[in-house]
Amino acid sequence: MTAERKQPGIVECVPYACSAGEVAQALCTDLCCGLSEQEAARRLAQYGRNELAAERPVPAWKRFLAQFNDVLVLLLLAAAAVSAVLWFVERDPAHPSLPYEAIAILAIVLLNALMGYIQQARAEQAVAALKKMSAAQATVIRDGERKRIPAAEVVPGDLILVEEGDTIPADARVVESTALQCAEAALTGESVPVSKDPEPVPADCALGDRRDMLYSGTIATYGRGRALVTATGMQTEMGRIAGMLRAAPAEQTPLQRELDRVGKRLGLVVIIIALLMIGTILAVGDVQGMRGLFGVLILGVALAVAAVPEGLPAIVTTVLALGVHRMARRNAIVRRLSAVETLGSADVICSDKTGTLTRNEMTVRCVVTASGRVDFEGIGYAPEGGVRRADGGAVEGALRHELERALTVAERANNATLQQHEGRWQVQGDPTEGALIVAARKAGLEAHVLDARYERLAEVPFSSERKLMSTVHRDAHAEEHLLAMTKGAPDVLIARCTAELVGETIRPLTPERRAEIMACNEALAGEALRTLGVAFRLHPAESFDHRSADERIEEELVFVGLVGMIDPPREEAKEAVARAKRAGIRPIMITGDHPRTAAVIAAELGIASDGRAVTGKELERMSEEELDRVVREVSVYARVNPEHKLRIVAALKRQGATVAMTGDGVNDAPALKNADIGVAMGITGTDVSRQAADMVLADDNFATIVAAVEEGRAIFSNIRKFLRYLLSSNIGEGMTMFFGGLLPTPIGPFPGRLGVRFP
Repeated sequence: MTAERKQPGIVECVPYACSAGEVAQALCTDLCCGLSEQEAARRLAQYGRNELAAERPVPAWKRFLAQFNDVLVLLLLAAAAVSAVLWFVERDPAHPSLPYEAIAILAIVLLNALMGYIQQARAEQAVAALKKMSAAQATVIRDGERKRIPAAEVVPGDLILVEEGDTIPADARVVESTALQCAEAALTGESVPVSKDPEPVPADCALGDRRDMLYSGTIATYGRGRALVTATGMQTEMGRIAGMLRAAPAEQTPLQRELDRVGKRLGLVVIIIALLMIGTILAVGDVQGMRGLFGVLILGVALAVAAVPEGLPAIVTTVLALGVHRMARRNAIVRRLSAVETLGSADVICSDKTGTLTRNEMTVRCVVTASGRVDFEGIGYAPEGGVRRADGGAVEGALRHELERALTVAERANNATLQQHEGRWQVQGDPTEGALIVAARKAGLEAHVLDARYERLAEVPFSSERKLMSTVHRDAHAEEHLLAMTKGAPDVLIARCTAELVGETIRPLTPERRAEIMACNEALAGEALRTLGVAFRLHPAESFDHRSADERIEEELVFVGLVGMIDPPREEAKEAVARAKRAGIRPIMITGDHPRTAAVIAAELGIASDGRAVTGKELERMSEEELDRVVREVSVYARVNPEHKLRIVAALKRQGATVAMTGDGVNDAPALKNADIGVAMGITGTDVSRQAADMVLADDNFATIVAAVEEGRAIFSNIRKFLRYLLSSNIGEGMTMFFGGLLPTPIGPFPGRLGVRFP
């Protein structure tokens, strides 16, 4: 699978599809001793520092002058110049005065330029936010020794050590994993931390499925591991996103396009009127010398100036600023004035799933035991809500006993903590384990009671090979036994069980019951629920040495039940989707999560009911023409990476749609930047997504977007109405000057003063 090597330090195979040994060979790295300091220094000089490339900043004076690159602004500058010339021609030395009209026009233009200047430089800020996410330090093996170095000095081929809480310094191929898990939601959009192991995956595997890779900027949430650096700096996935942010073209908003079109047409009309008047006067009147000719030219230009709506930029700025103020009261923070009216033109909203349409807080939906199914009320990490049978009845008797035992196992075989901070419930640790703690609280199992009864004596950590985690406890109510509690993948767990808990009785686990349990597991998966199995085993306290506990305690277990959980949709998102559809706006879900999960959430929210979800792999095989057809029909896209999101946004824009893109992760930033309007989440959003967006939702509420669209439509309508009024007023003024300048009546004295006589 490896190609002929040209020079060391560059991976010439697909690192996640090759074995760790093949990658090490391609990188010329010793998997035991790592690189030598000498070789690391050579590679640092060859490949550069492990940093995102800094783009040369545009000088402040250039950014300021760019604000004048607008047809209407240029017309206003011309009007100011003509007004100043007319003042100079007509001024009376005996009564000194100032060119007030020219000064007023210049003040308006300068004010608009200043406001535009202040709103710029978003791309540079987005890259700066990406840099902040980079790890400051990294642990590497060099010359066979463990060393702590600045992350910027990590090079391709370095052997890095990763532990819980570390920020990954570069893209790397996993070599060893001890229950290593990484939170990649910001990069892939998947809510649950990903277990890492060294086994290769297919070459066409999606980013979120590459379990043998670590990615720069993500965080290790559990376990530890060793990995081989395959890419640094701008060659990492994070670097590619930074490159896409820089490549995002600056596009005009619908209002800017309309004003630009009006400006060009107005400029053409102004020139025609001026030429027509000058030509008419020259043909009909008696121009007296150079003073007369100059006067004719001044009169023609003055007529043209009268047709220019000098108050328009000020009115547009004022209306947009008022809109920004109103939207801020609705928790929508606008970073760019023109974003207000762009929202009003939006007819497609492309939304990320995790953290935008959903809460990004895993929630237990149900527990299934031998006596039935128990459903849980409430969503998120707040321990609020109760439990009830699937048929709506009370949870009591045998079902109650099974539920309490299942949640006791899930809560005790657990390393997460649930805390309330500033009125908001938060989980420290694995989100899945946090959801299990919340479920236990909803069922009435309090932490202090469980702590007092079950003293933890030992732990067998989760590993990706076993797919199980176990803890050993002393039960204060039955000290003759030690209690081993195990949770993990249902298919693995059920194979290690020999009995089942039914009420308060332990019964043998028959083949028929095994089949029923696995069928139930498949049914829960069909609801897009992530499932865990829970089990226990009693060991004699006298003969069991808990200090030597290992995976052998995970044999001959007693199966208790299945736990189904999901990252639930936001309560207000369904109504917001319905409001958007009623307003003629098409909602589209774009996520890095699994297709089945995406389709179920989309159906629950009312985005799509056909269950169809196009994956990133399918997108890669499509031509632009095929993609153009697909985006007209499909509203759910899953397992996509940042490039796929860009292609979807571009295809929608080719259809003539005005696209609003919402998101909260690093993976959303390029699409946020390239959409007509990017909307980021203020609470769960990353610095990168907020800096790349045009608008930030302070409350992370999808419904706020719909309210913002309504506000934007009202503003857009008001500006159009005022533009019609202003143009009709200016046209009337221009016509008055035109005919008044040609007719020898009391309203037309000006030509005579300029040396022009009519027969």
